[in-house]
Amino acid sequence: MPAAEKRTFSLPSEQAAYIDRLVATGTYATSSEVIRAGLRALQERDAAIERWLREEVVPVAAAMQADPDRAIPAETVFGKVRALHAQRMKGSNGDL
Repeated sequence: MPAAEKRTFSLPSEQAAYIDRLVATGTYATSSEVIRAGLRALQERDAAIERWLREEVVPVAAAMQADPDRAIPAETVFGKVRALHAQRMKGSNGDL
C-alpha cells in the first residue's frame, strides 16, 4: 500500500456507529479500512458516471445537435410516460 497520510474527520454519530459495527463484526479490521473501501466505491461510481457521460451521453448529444429533427417532442415523451404509469397503477389496483 502506498504511504498513508493521516487525516481527521468528523462524522455524524450514525455513520460512526456504522463504522464501529463493521469493525466489531469483523467485516473490516479497522475503521481506516472501512473508509478506504468507501472511497474506492466512490471512485468506482465516479469513473462509471464519467464513462457513461463520455460513451453514451456525449455521442447522443452530438447526434442531436447534428440532426435536431431526430428529437422527440417533450409532450410526446411525457404523454407516453403518463400512459405507462397509469397502466401500471391500474394493474396494481393503485396499491403502492
